[in-house]
Amino acid sequence: MALATAASDGTPSTRIVLLKGLSENGFVFYTNYESPKGKELAANPKAALVFYWPELERQVRAAGRVERVSREQSEAYFHSRPRGSQLGAWASRQSEIIPGREPLEDRLRALEAEYPGEVPLPPFWGGFRLRPREIEFWQGRPNRLHDRLLYSLQQDGSWHRDRLSP
Repeated sequence: MALATAASDGTPSTRIVLLKGLSENGFVFYTNYESPKGKELAANPKAALVFYWPELERQVRAAGRVERVSREQSEAYFHSRPRGSQLGAWASRQSEIIPGREPLEDRLRALEAEYPGEVPLPPFWGGFRLRPREIEFWQGRPNRLHDRLLYSLQQDGSWHRDRLSP
């Protein structure tokens, strides 16, 4: 899914992330909290998601507030990942400039030696949950007369549906 965040000064940023959970509580993804997206979400805990299936001419868009998932939930997911992915989370200073690939691979080798058994969850890594306030379903149609349904969360917890003009 595409995740859009904004820095505290309003500068937008979008990237693709992996949806790892979906429930009535929202959409869950995991990342390095010290990454640009983690810092942006800490400064401005609002985001938007987009799922797009061009072959089906369908899109789902969601926007709302973001919160960290529990440490226990992050640990459960982290330990379900392959060992290499766990070590990679420790090795990578996500999005920082590095002089080359060799220091990254050296760090990975050092971590493999440091953690010969279970790899602990890094303190800087975990999950976020987007709790949607709006969800829009878009279906492409001929002549640009697309179907758009917008669901908005109401104060009482119910969802209100509006049809939007294409």
